[in-house]
Amino acid sequence: MTRTVAGTATGTVAVLSDIHGMSGPLDQVLAEPAVASADLVLVTGDHTWGPEPAEVLDRLVGLGDRALLIRGNADRELLQMSRGVDVGLDDDPVSVWGAGQLRPDHQRLLDRMPEQLTLEIDGFGTVLFCHATPRDDQEVVLVDSCIERWQEVFADVPPSVSTVVCGHTHMPFVRLAAGRTVVNPGSVGLPYGRTGAHWALLHEGAVTLRRTPLDREEVIRETARRSALPGVEQWLDDYVRRPADDVEALETFGPRDGRRPSSTEEDRGAHGPPGEGGGLKR
Repeated sequence: MTRTVAGTATGTVAVLSDIHGMSGPLDQVLAEPAVASADLVLVTGDHTWGPEPAEVLDRLVGLGDRALLIRGNADRELLQMSRGVDVGLDDDPVSVWGAGQLRPDHQRLLDRMPEQLTLEIDGFGTVLFCHATPRDDQEVVLVDSCIERWQEVFADVPPSVSTVVCGHTHMPFVRLAAGRTVVNPGSVGLPYGRTGAHWALLHEGAVTLRRTPLDREEVIRETARRSALPGVEQWLDDYVRRPADDVEALETFGPRDGRRPSSTEEDRGAHGPPGEGGGLKR
């Protein structure tokens, strides 16, 4: 479902993505002065799949009309699972548990949530927001994806769109690709490459990648205390205490953007998550 907001001039936009049920980092980002004062908070999907999915959805809804929410692949999958649809994740305990946490109001929220949004933003013109790419909520593009790959995923994007903002891969970047500015704010809840909660600010035609410092051990303690996810301590150890770094993430995601795997990735098998315990969200 594509929702288009036409003729709306929006000033400063704070862009968040890939919260993954981590309410503590979300609250700290929302408390940032630049986020609190932004005209709009736009979240590009994967609010769920994590230790506090319901709490994160409730927090985002509580922002009211100031927030626009896009549905990511994890949100779509949990919504389908909550209705008994087999999406091939019955062997993933986090998905099974997370689907069971969705109340009817959460299901309705995710039903209504668009997969992309187009806004007119001061200093940028027409900006398209999506989770992974404009055509698919699981497709992978990376900071070093080749121009031919970007041309392929942008094939159906209207020429009027000057900027594309996406998430999904949990690594922040800004680059020019096939004539458009591409922004990935990184991940609030499960970042790869360095600690902290990552987000971006769009203001007067300029993109700023931002990072909110976090006390990792405090985040782990508080999340473990609040969450009812079975095995939450091990999950937090794998995904928060020992996350994949950007080199591992790029090597693992790289073959999914059509490139040949590196020799390191061929040795590792090119498909599984790097490192013992993973630390890499699919």
